[in-house]
Amino acid sequence: MGEIILVRHGQANSKATDEESYDRLSDLGHQQAKWLGDYLRDREGAFDKVISGSLRRHKETAAGIGYENPQIDPRLNEMDYFNLGQALEDLHGVPFPGPDEFAGHVPQVMEAWHKAEIMGVETFSSFEDRVTSVLQEAASPGVRVLCVTSGGVIGMIIRHLLNLDPTRMAHVLLPIMNSSLHRVHVIPQGPILASFNAVPHLDRDDRVHARTHY
Repeated sequence: MGEIILVRHGQANSKATDEESYDRLSDLGHQQAKWLGDYLRDREGAFDKVISGSLRRHKETAAGIGYENPQIDPRLNEMDYFNLGQALEDLHGVPFPGPDEFAGHVPQVMEAWHKAEIMGVETFSSFEDRVTSVLQEAASPGVRVLCVTSGGVIGMIIRHLLNLDPTRMAHVLLPIMNSSLHRVHVIPQGPILASFNAVPHLDRDDRVHARTHY
């Protein structure tokens, strides 16, 4: 059996209002990555391949885990949510949400994007195609792959595996924690979701503060 472990990056600059300023780990994000690296070395076997998106927060997370030179694949990069949010505001007058308002905003963005009412730098279908192509290439029998990526990519992979509609995909996206693990097992019938949103490296009373979503 093969296995793909998807890792969401550590906490980034959550106070940012654009993609460029968001794209760097906070001090806590660096610590989350280090704790995750310690856990993986203690509890997991070796990976045959380590792949990272090309964004700064991806590469910083991979380095914190212990992989300074992962294979870089831009197909693991996040959707451009800031531009999508601006497009939704321009179209429907929905303001960009504050930190506690994403639960209502994300489903609206996913539905409008899926219907091609809005677009950032790519369409919903092109985002889906590039993400699922990575999954298909990584899903090899007997091969273990670690992918460092973002919540939207993980949500899209789960949409593909479980055949979720855009609203249910949004509901999957919302609880994904920083530095969380998501396992996909590769069986003869194809890839299947084995676990979701695990943070075993944060399962201590003195690390409760590090269980962040943004």
